[in-house]
This record gives sequence, C-alpha cells and structure tokens, in this order.
Amino acid sequence: MNGLQRFMGGSPGQVLLRLIVISLIVGIVLSALGISPYDIVQKAQQLVWRIWNMGFGAIEWVWQYFLLGAVIVIPVWIVIRLLNLGKGGN
Repeated sequence: MNGLQRFMGGSPGQVLLRLIVISLIVGIVLSALGISPYDIVQKAQQLVWRIWNMGFGAIEWVWQYFLLGAVIVIPVWIVIRLLNLGKGGN
C-alpha cells in the first residue's frame, strides 16, 4: 500500500465512495432532525461568541454542543469501523 492509500485508509476511489455514502446518511439524519448546514455554521458561531462572552460559564454550552456532535460523530465512526472490518480490518 503506497503512502497516499495508507494516509487515506484505502484507494482514493473507495475512500471517495465511502465518504459519499456516509455524507448521504448523515444528510438524511440531519434533514430528519430539521438541521441545515446553515444551522450548524450559525450554532458554531454562537458557540464561539458564548465562550468569548461568558468565559468559563460556557463550559455547560460546550458540553451540550459536544453531546450534539457526538450523536453524529460516534455512529459515523462505528459505521466506518464496520466498513473496515468488512475489508479485512485495516
């Protein structure tokens, strides 16, 4: 396996296909939850401003955003791991 394939976790075509499928799944989930890309950007901006304006009192807000992100990231990570198991467990 060459350096690019090792860095990407597979051939560029396979990685691209995997990213397309995962993006489609995440898009469906976010759409079902009524979340748009604009909402995510807006919430990220609000998070930065709240941290800036509230100082350490923003830790609760950070925790809530962490949990919101984890709801998406952890299942995506599990799917990626399962896909890797099917390929022989890179």
